[in-house]
Amino acid sequence: MSVQENNMTSAETVSSTAAPEAEADDWVRSRVYGLLARVFADIPDQAVVELLASVDVEDEDGPLAEAWRNLSEAAAAADPESLDIEFHALFIGLGRGELMPFGSWYQSGFIMGRPLVKLREDLREFGLERESGVHEPEDHVAALLESMALLSGPEGTTLAAQRVFFNDHLAGWVERFMQDLQQAKSANFYRAVGAFAERFMVTEKQYLEMV
Repeated sequence: MSVQENNMTSAETVSSTAAPEAEADDWVRSRVYGLLARVFADIPDQAVVELLASVDVEDEDGPLAEAWRNLSEAAAAADPESLDIEFHALFIGLGRGELMPFGSWYQSGFIMGRPLVKLREDLREFGLERESGVHEPEDHVAALLESMALLSGPEGTTLAAQRVFFNDHLAGWVERFMQDLQQAKSANFYRAVGAFAERFMVTEKQYLEMV
């Protein structure tokens, strides 16, 4: 798997109402997952930063909308050099970054742990696999978010199957990771990313349990 940059190409991708009404929720969910995957996969490029800065949720209320606004403001204030330094400090470092963005690490204390074996089995059932040239294991947070983007997209799977995948591979650790990200010493822009992503995951958990 690799993050598909064309998941997000303009502010309209997040806010457009052009999708059929019955599919609108999943259409937006898929694209939010895709955007978050892109932000965690690599240093955000100018297109992604501009997209985040331009998202308009001024008429919306609630914790998720507030987190969107804060993320948009953080993106507007970001510059390429600072994002490069922050990304490397958080996720790469000298040997390792400040955080370990892997599901196995959070669930078992080891990289390439047992949770990764189960994940690979489940991904194969959906016809998803890591592309050649991608070196990070499939339980990297970016890869898991991309998987949810694909599973919730127009050619994805049922909400019931999405719920099982989310509960098996994200629900047990991703909120803790986003909380750790918000507390990380090197985080600035990514503090706002973590706050939004945590709120989005809480909303996802509630949504998937209702459907």
